Amino acid sequence: MFLAGELTIYLYAVTSVLLFWYFWRTYDERSRLPPGPSPLPLIGNLHQISTGDMVNSLKALSLKYGPVFTLHLGMRQVVVLWGYDAVKEALVDQGEEFSGRGDMPTYQSVIKDYGQSFSNGERWKEMRRLTLMTLRNFGMGKRGIEERVQEEAYHLIDALKKTKG
Repeated sequence: MFLAGELTIYLYAVTSVLLFWYFWRTYDERSRLPPGPSPLPLIGNLHQISTGDMVNSLKALSLKYGPVFTLHLGMRQVVVLWGYDAVKEALVDQGEEFSGRGDMPTYQSVIKDYGQSFSNGERWKEMRRLTLMTLRNFGMGKRGIEERVQEEAYHLIDALKKTKG
């Protein structure tokens, strides 16, 4: 059994190792991201952002750290693009690198990266290609399908009128 002194030393050692690991991991992750304010454990930079006036909070941070900076919202890292030039460079000039979607853990467990709305990367491109090919096979983009849709809409409206409310 542990004595009280040994237990205390053991707890200090475990706490020290966990703190060292946390700060080492945080430093390693932050070295690959744009500059930004130092986050607090668990809450990140939430204490530096006013939720009632978020625009001015982000503007103040952009003046200090530049148009591209990193925030930590809780445990989640977010890269903020501030201003027209930063957004244009990211979405137009480097569109391929910024074309992905963020992680959505709620949907990931259910959909598992399938589907057009929540898939990402190469799978999204394949799903989009398949969807467009299938829709074109059904006549999307051709004049004939438009007439069929209008005819079906006309019959639907007639059926709804016959129900009398």
